[in-house]
Amino acid sequence: MKRAGILNQPLSAALAGLGHTDRVVVGDCGLPRPAGVPVVDLAVTFGVPSFADVVRALAGEIVVESTTMATETREANPAALALVRELFGEPGWCSHEELKAASASARLLIRTGEATPYANVVLTCGVPF
Repeated sequence: MKRAGILNQPLSAALAGLGHTDRVVVGDCGLPRPAGVPVVDLAVTFGVPSFADVVRALAGEIVVESTTMATETREANPAALALVRELFGEPGWCSHEELKAASASARLLIRTGEATPYANVVLTCGVPF
């Protein structure tokens, strides 16, 4: 039994296998799932778990060297943007369509129960040294 951190076994195992420059997409429950990308589906009901809960948990588990969000997030979901800025600094930007296309080359997609628009982020893994 782990003492702390992410307890979900499929998610914990997937995170342990990540390397430098691998990308992890954290998406709301409506984000399309790209073919061929492993998905850890955490969604239970609308809003559970929230985007914020999952992103905060990930921040304690993995090294993130950069993030990318959809430009639409600025106006449509300032809370998601504020959280990403708080934890990781200013994100890079692309359109929502570009973010969905980029998710096809991610190493992992994590589906949350979040039901607010544009609650999606691409986390690019770094190294701890």
